Amino acid sequence: MKITFLGTGTSNGVPVIGCECNVCNSWDYHDKRLRSSIMIEHESGTVVIDVGPDFRQQMLRVGATRLDAVVITHGHKDHIGGMDDLRAFNYLNRAPVMVWSSKEVQYDIRRDFFYAFNESKYPGVPDMDLMTIDGSPFETGGLTFIPIPVMHHLLPVFGFRVGNMAYITDCNFIPESSFTLLEGVDIFIVNALRLKPHISHFGLDQALEAIKRVAPKEAWLTHISHGLGIHSEVEKILPDGVHLAWDGLTLNTL
Repeated sequence: MKITFLGTGTSNGVPVIGCECNVCNSWDYHDKRLRSSIMIEHESGTVVIDVGPDFRQQMLRVGATRLDAVVITHGHKDHIGGMDDLRAFNYLNRAPVMVWSSKEVQYDIRRDFFYAFNESKYPGVPDMDLMTIDGSPFETGGLTFIPIPVMHHLLPVFGFRVGNMAYITDCNFIPESSFTLLEGVDIFIVNALRLKPHISHFGLDQALEAIKRVAPKEAWLTHISHGLGIHSEVEKILPDGVHLAWDGLTLNTL
């Protein structure tokens, strides 16, 4: 199983025109972050977690030619805003794309992309089969996904465990029951928005506390804003086994 970070940034972490911060002015490719998303490739299929506004650019950048399913963590625009571009994979697959999410997120998708669900569809609109995540494990793209309930301030969202990897983004609280689901994880990917605490995301110290509790073999920080700083400087202050992810990074796992 191969994991590719399609994006590791946030809506306040992508390059901004006219911004004079160190991140925007950095020439280091590690600091050029699009909205957070990962692609999981397996011999039986390819699944993307979250389809933000940068989805088309991200898939072109990695040369993706296959997509069997999409899994959505929550309904905020930086995680579903690119779903119109699923139409390219309708063309390649000659079939709808399965989109897995909670019922609440399905409402968000139907609202934002209403034209894709009209009875009389305009030719060429994206074609999706909405599949419901009810908290139980489910299989898609040849992989088993275990939903990990976490909180994004007052909003319940899902992280996911796939084999020995777990991915959690947009989270500021992990309940005890979810830590149980994370036991034995080798690769733990978790959000670290900035150095300071935040109302709806882990700050760096909170992310490191969660990593210590999970005790993976390796941990990767994602969903990074300008408030965390530039890659080369942050890497120097991280504990052994913990690293900043970057767009295009690939990991191989079981």
